Amino acid sequence: MRISQPQMQMPIQFPEVAVEAEAEGTKVNKCVFYFFLATLGTLDFSLLYDQENNALHCTINKAKGLKPMDHNGLADPYVKLHLLPGASKANKLRTKTLRNTLNPSWNETLTYYGITDEDMIRKTLRISVCDEDKFRHNEFIGETRIPLKKLKPNQTKNFSICLEKQLPIDKTEDKSLEERGRILISLKYSSQKSGLLVGIVRCAHLAAMDANGYSDPYVKTYLKPDEDKKSKHKTAVKKKTLNPEFNEEFCYEIKHSDLAKKTLEVTVWDYDIGKSNDFIGGVVLGINAKGERLKHWFDCLKNKDKKIETLAYINKRAKTGAVLS
Repeated sequence: MRISQPQMQMPIQFPEVAVEAEAEGTKVNKCVFYFFLATLGTLDFSLLYDQENNALHCTINKAKGLKPMDHNGLADPYVKLHLLPGASKANKLRTKTLRNTLNPSWNETLTYYGITDEDMIRKTLRISVCDEDKFRHNEFIGETRIPLKKLKPNQTKNFSICLEKQLPIDKTEDKSLEERGRILISLKYSSQKSGLLVGIVRCAHLAAMDANGYSDPYVKTYLKPDEDKKSKHKTAVKKKTLNPEFNEEFCYEIKHSDLAKKTLEVTVWDYDIGKSNDFIGGVVLGINAKGERLKHWFDCLKNKDKKIETLAYINKRAKTGAVLS
């Protein structure tokens, strides 16, 4: 007599996705989806830190198997970037929205300018996939967070990740980490013009001063001491932006030997119609400066006819009575 064997129930098989994870220096090339992760989808993207140009490039390639968010069983997905810590709109970028798809291909590169080596050590990039809704609030689908210290300068790193549920943002982060922004400045002493050429290239991640979450920034420069008070220059106003491009240059006629006794104040302002302009922040270069700002000044003095650029943090301490006069 044959005795029938009980049938073995096969375990549920979940799809696999190639991911990159690093723990204790060991790379893991495959991970298994848990069911609750599988319902959110996957995201393919790459990151590149361009050290020479102080830029972080994030290329959003595609997503697969996103969670349906609309009544038609599809979604209208877009990707949003957020540099943490930081609440400014300048820290947030987003892709275009693709309609009626759970497998979108963006192939779109978003770039943060004004990124420093210090940022790469202490900041984290939050990447969120959301569903756009014209009649209601946009809905969150899933996210991932990448500590920027994982990146090597000038080397593209590719990621294929499982989207996760929304994680809380730490509201207790040290408020001293909140910056007023950065400014890219060039200095050159021109023998031909017998003067100091000050270039205001761009600002990045400026603090928002207006109710719309933006600013209307412009930059003022002032070479001190200045008994005649004739050394002030001002750029054009850039409307509704926290990352303005100026590319303006000012010339101060001065003997090279006199520069060692001078200080250059560079301040950033928000233009307002009908009321006082708001001070955003500033930076001081020259004999009264410290660290990189002092080094930049003396590099300019030592290298005639050579343009030297520096990316400087701006802060409220640069505001003085002399600047405001």
